[in-house]
Amino acid sequence: MQNPYRPALFWFAVLNAVATFLLIGLGGLVTSHEAGMSVPDWPTTYGYNMFLFPVDKWIGGIFYEHSHRLLASLVGLLTTILAVWLWLADRRPWLVWLGLAAFLLVVAQGVLGGLRVRWQMDWLGVPHGAVAQTFLVLTCALALFTSRWWHQAYAAGRTPVPRGLRSHILWVTVLIFVQLLIAATMRHQHAGLAITDFPLAYGRLWPAADPEAIAHYNATRPPGTIGNPITAFQVELQMAHRLVAYAIFLGVAAAAMLTRKKLGGRDALTKLAFFWLGLLALQIFLGAATIWSNKAADVATGHVMVGALALLTGALWCLVAARRTAQPG
Repeated sequence: MQNPYRPALFWFAVLNAVATFLLIGLGGLVTSHEAGMSVPDWPTTYGYNMFLFPVDKWIGGIFYEHSHRLLASLVGLLTTILAVWLWLADRRPWLVWLGLAAFLLVVAQGVLGGLRVRWQMDWLGVPHGAVAQTFLVLTCALALFTSRWWHQAYAAGRTPVPRGLRSHILWVTVLIFVQLLIAATMRHQHAGLAITDFPLAYGRLWPAADPEAIAHYNATRPPGTIGNPITAFQVELQMAHRLVAYAIFLGVAAAAMLTRKKLGGRDALTKLAFFWLGLLALQIFLGAATIWSNKAADVATGHVMVGALALLTGALWCLVAARRTAQPG
């Protein structure tokens, strides 16, 4: 028997996905404001039950970190309800298992966040960020899988998507995920800006990274530059981040051109590919603006959120293309 479309389930899944995206943005604000350890205990907040912490104490970095915890708790609750709802109401075993996977992932994410506080290990911020991006893609995929479109995707007139095009966009999406890992590594070292100019790097196409150069960079950092002294590894990591960003932009530009050539300018996937290209252009601008503004918190957070959207757009493009190309049955 065909699995019926359930509007309430779909919109609840959408709510969960939107809350997850906002949570990533709030997490970006926590890191951008260097507020990750503003609340030094977990799961309590300065000894209070997290949900009973007095509002008049939500000041400074505590506001960002505590708000992040509360929204994370809400996302955890929504994901739990969604997983149970799918188990009770959906006839597709694979989707029930994906709902369970989302539940386990949000639990793991909460544990990672808590351990980072209790153990005071900044490097846990990197897997914490990686799980956050994976969880966002999964929650949005659940919304797609419960949508009316997914139930009606075998309608007559659908255009299959060439395998080569699907592979190209999949690999670009994987590269975006790798780029987000590089970015998370940079953000959680609390070194501020490893390179303080753009499009050049310390006035050169590729900056020197010998001990004398690093000592000079640290001695001449602009007044007000936040963060610990930088290292050669951080300079080279920043340059790798820039190079991967250019490679991703070229890959997305090629994807947009290829999609228009293979599917036509009016196809929904073509429009999505050009939207993706626009996101990448905005992302590069925000990356540059982060440097020009000395890592202003709102600009850096916008950079994080657009990066998450770029990953999500590529992943959803791949899922939609696979659904349109799959054989009925």
